[in-house]
Amino acid sequence: MMEENRSHFKLCNQMQLQEFPDKFVIKSTDSEHPGYGFSIDRFDGIIQTQIDDSCLEAPMKESTIYGVVGTIRLLAGTYILIITSHEEVGSYLDFPIFRVKSMKFLSCNEALKLSTSQEKKDEAYFMSLLRTVEATPGLYFSYETDLTLNLQRTCKLPQGRMSKPLWKQADPRFVWNRSLLEELIEFKLDAFSMPLIQGSFQTVEFVVKTSRIQFTLLSRRCMRRIGTRMWRRGANLEGDVANFVETEQLLEFEGCRSSFLQIRGSIPLLWEQIVDLSYKPQVNIISHEETPKVVERHFLDLTQRYEEVMVVDLTDKQGDEGQLSAAFAAEMQKLPHIRYVSFDFHDCCGSANFDNLRLLYDQISVDFEKQGYFLINLEGEIVLEQKGVIRSNCIDCLDRTNVTQSYMAQKSLKLQLQRLGVLSSDECISAYPDIFEKFKILWVDHGDEISLEYSGTHALKRDLVRYGKQTMGGWIKDGMSALSRYYLNNFHDGIRQDAMDLISGRYSVNRNCPSPFQLNGFESFSYLPVASALIVGGLTITTFTLHQAGRNAQHFVSSVLCAGLTAGVMAVVKANGRQFCSRPRLCQLV
Repeated sequence: MMEENRSHFKLCNQMQLQEFPDKFVIKSTDSEHPGYGFSIDRFDGIIQTQIDDSCLEAPMKESTIYGVVGTIRLLAGTYILIITSHEEVGSYLDFPIFRVKSMKFLSCNEALKLSTSQEKKDEAYFMSLLRTVEATPGLYFSYETDLTLNLQRTCKLPQGRMSKPLWKQADPRFVWNRSLLEELIEFKLDAFSMPLIQGSFQTVEFVVKTSRIQFTLLSRRCMRRIGTRMWRRGANLEGDVANFVETEQLLEFEGCRSSFLQIRGSIPLLWEQIVDLSYKPQVNIISHEETPKVVERHFLDLTQRYEEVMVVDLTDKQGDEGQLSAAFAAEMQKLPHIRYVSFDFHDCCGSANFDNLRLLYDQISVDFEKQGYFLINLEGEIVLEQKGVIRSNCIDCLDRTNVTQSYMAQKSLKLQLQRLGVLSSDECISAYPDIFEKFKILWVDHGDEISLEYSGTHALKRDLVRYGKQTMGGWIKDGMSALSRYYLNNFHDGIRQDAMDLISGRYSVNRNCPSPFQLNGFESFSYLPVASALIVGGLTITTFTLHQAGRNAQHFVSSVLCAGLTAGVMAVVKANGRQFCSRPRLCQLV
């Protein structure tokens, strides 16, 4: 089967960027696409697919690039995004996989000189969003194979599909740059139209007894409701949920391949958790007549793609989480064909009882084993199919979810290795400490990468995956990550959300629409500096006057007044917490 795949469509994998005063020229330098290329005008961004080298003067600058991610049109012109460095991180189905290390937007917007003052200000903000996009973590690609489809879907599609351009083969849900590719596709630049996925790719080689096994974790993050942790919660009216991730665990052994899928995603209700300077903003469940339809649409889509779906809800049963969990459970009662399992992770596992996940596994083991995994033999024949999938969630679908998914993956790995004859029927992978350690480290790294993309920090509860309990070092790292999340959620993620909405095409730049950045009142404040200056300044003055009061009773009244003023400032900041937080300006939340 893999030999047949070798004659499939390939992207340009060696490219040269030539910079001229009036245009950029991008040409293939590999043997597969000799002389293939295009130019883009630096004044108006118009693409030309015919390049006449005889008419070109010597370029001002030449450099090697590793991919064209796409183009985007803003107020004053076009920007083209290129990959300036990459690294090979392993292989998937025998094809090399690369991670993007750095990207750069080339501006084709000389027309900016002719723009109005407001348009120049708007363009400057859009350009700051593009710089945020350039630093996007967790982007992966292949020049030779489609990363958006799992092994089971790939093996069940017609063979003729392999000759189509990669962007046509891809599942649009998982193509991070789908909106950016539109202009390249329009000009039929298929060999430059490179689909990227955002997610995680981890791979390692095991030797169990005398058997050599390639183990890979590949996660694909859905673009339908892409966003940051606090600004994309729950579902939209179409049933798409925030932080939806499909994770594939792949084993390759003596020509056989085995794949196990799990999915995660936000609770598919209409809900929000708007930052307001508090550590845990209040969860607000939005009452909407469409809510039952939203939940139904979400699970209809999942069952069409994965067959049987089993929901594992890991949220707390107290407080805001408890109310959200109860609302979710109530909606799931209306869908009797979907099994819903509620498991209070914090109550059952705490921070030191990872093994208590067996209580969850005992509840679902029969259905879990019935769902199974996908297996093909040396000849590429399908031996087993995965008949369903576990959909896990907590509040963020990050920390508790990753711990639970790693536990289920461990159970599936044991079944797969037993089926392949690597382990006997009474053996577990935990009996091989070196191998088990590699398995756990991969899941820790995987959790970190998914968390960085959604929350901006490493995952919490990493020690539960690796050691089965929290260590003192783990507590400290979790505390630092929690503080970082607080800072990013309140003072940075609004900009990150705008960048994601812009790059995904959810927000389209239109010169005829009012500027989204003409703000009034508190909204014009510079978020963190203003809030910090008011509070820290008031506390400093109060401390100083109290110190003076200790030596001179006449300063006591001043101390009381300063303390009262500081308390008043803190009350104003708290009451207007949302106004002092960074929040998206381009799109509405739902």
